[in-house]
Amino acid sequence: MRNLFKSLRALGPTAAALALLASSHAAQAANPLELNFWLSGPRYDGGVVECERALSTIAYQFREKEGKFWNSALTITGFGRIQETAFRPWQSDNIPRRFCSGDVMLSDGKMRSVHYSIIEDGGFAGFGQGVEWCVTGLDRNWAYSPGCRAARP
Repeated sequence: MRNLFKSLRALGPTAAALALLASSHAAQAANPLELNFWLSGPRYDGGVVECERALSTIAYQFREKEGKFWNSALTITGFGRIQETAFRPWQSDNIPRRFCSGDVMLSDGKMRSVHYSIIEDGGFAGFGQGVEWCVTGLDRNWAYSPGCRAARP
């Protein structure tokens, strides 16, 4: 091994690199078990639920977030003017999402806007539908700033 490196050094850097590449083993094709085993690709059928079906999830997650992380007793007491703003607004091969907006009444008596999306296979570990939401003015960690703009299509 020592003699190999001495002789490669004597050839020069370019010739040494070519010699090392020539002496390496040839690439082999993957065997059948290595060919995308269990990786058949995404199969989205666009089966995203209606906007109203996500409201209970939003209310629960809002109460949990405000209580645990912000030490606040705020809760959502009601929803109004819920409407779909977009369905699959990007290319058809992206993950299907239904974007919705509406108004929420909070326990402090203030009315605010809520923007959310329902995502096919967006639940925990890709199982079930996931919901991403933002209440305008209460995005305290700025995840969707400014003004919940990142929660919209």
